[in-house]
Amino acid sequence: MTSFTTTYTTKATDLPWLATIPEHWQLCRAKQIFFPVDIRSVDGLEEILTVSSTLGIVPRKFANVTMFEAISYEGYKLCWPGDLVINSLWAWAFALGVSQYHGVVSTAYGVYRLLPRVQVDLRFIHLLLRSVPFQWELQTRSKGIWISRLQLTDESFLNAPLPLPTLEEQMCIAKYLDYADQMLRGGVSQKQRLVELMEEYKRAVIQQTVTRGLDPDVLLKPSGIEWLGDIPEHWEVCRLKTCVSNVIDKETGYDRGICLALEHVEGWTGKYWDAGEDFVLDSDVKCFQPNDVLFGKLRPYLAKVARPDSHGICVGEFLVLRPLNDIVSPEFLEYLLRSQHTIDAVNASTFGARMPRADWQFIGDMHHAFPPPAEQAAIVAHLDKFTSDIDAAIAHTHREIELLEEYRTRLIADVVTGKLDVREAAADMPDVNLDDIQPLAEGGEADD
Repeated sequence: MTSFTTTYTTKATDLPWLATIPEHWQLCRAKQIFFPVDIRSVDGLEEILTVSSTLGIVPRKFANVTMFEAISYEGYKLCWPGDLVINSLWAWAFALGVSQYHGVVSTAYGVYRLLPRVQVDLRFIHLLLRSVPFQWELQTRSKGIWISRLQLTDESFLNAPLPLPTLEEQMCIAKYLDYADQMLRGGVSQKQRLVELMEEYKRAVIQQTVTRGLDPDVLLKPSGIEWLGDIPEHWEVCRLKTCVSNVIDKETGYDRGICLALEHVEGWTGKYWDAGEDFVLDSDVKCFQPNDVLFGKLRPYLAKVARPDSHGICVGEFLVLRPLNDIVSPEFLEYLLRSQHTIDAVNASTFGARMPRADWQFIGDMHHAFPPPAEQAAIVAHLDKFTSDIDAAIAHTHREIELLEEYRTRLIADVVTGKLDVREAAADMPDVNLDDIQPLAEGGEADD
């Protein structure tokens, strides 16, 4: 993508984050370009805007915002298209950008407008201020005790140095990066869709295998369970609670050792600490043993299922299920509880709007089909190999996505700071409609 770029003849600067700039570029202060504005909404009925760490200034309804909405937005700040909006508490975390919208923003935001007769390309400014090199300037100028409460004042931002090429060159840079951005985001989007398809395929194979087995020609019989359908005729149907126990043990069985906690995420994550003599278990935790199967009953659609290989403790949201007999092995039980039919059935039974939760009574009463022990072992061996292979492919695709995003970040940084001359390359590129650029997956918000 940069095969038609060249480098500039440069001159030195005294900036810690930018050693040189092209010799014909200028260094100016932000106050030579912007002035602060503070215009308040009379009734708060304008579009509610927020700052996305990945997208810039966007309507709140399009962003992944976790903060509660205000009862009224009367008295909130207003901004217009072309205004620079900065969340003063999160400026160092890319919480800023040039707005394309008219609306209300938090009173904690700074709003800045171009000085009269100043001519700059606002798209270039947007890319420069959100670039990784300029992040050093924003973090250094943000003051406070805690990193989550560093504040960038108007005065501090307006004194920040900005490297500026000519207006024509700013437009070339913006054009080049918009086109490159569109291509790179398209590549990331395709690979993200590939990951989704592989995850769907993995779930489908697990579902098919734990309900039909490995023999495609096996004779079937009705299971008597609507969501399960037909099953191999030699499989046994029984309630889950007849073959597993719901363990609520809070005794570790030892005074000292290592405890391992399962966090609120899918799969197994190690979080170790020394369980000394004074170690006391919280009332909302449970103990588990190796090969217990843990099932997250809070928001079960997340499929939080794990089979630990060590003693440990987990938070109370998890059921600790322990096989009672040879009807089901721990390994087969783990795959069974991960199957899409099981997850969907449990999720349909949940109660609670904000934090849907399943109940052991329902889960324990669910009917499942179980093959003989030897067949369970064969199914587990097959699925272990299959999931290992497809998980490796998914991890490889995730790494490709990371590399594309790293390249995009580095390219923007190099171009807006004058490391690469893209004027010739931009001349042959088509103009890009910014509405056609697909956003990358959200990485979290720096919100009001």
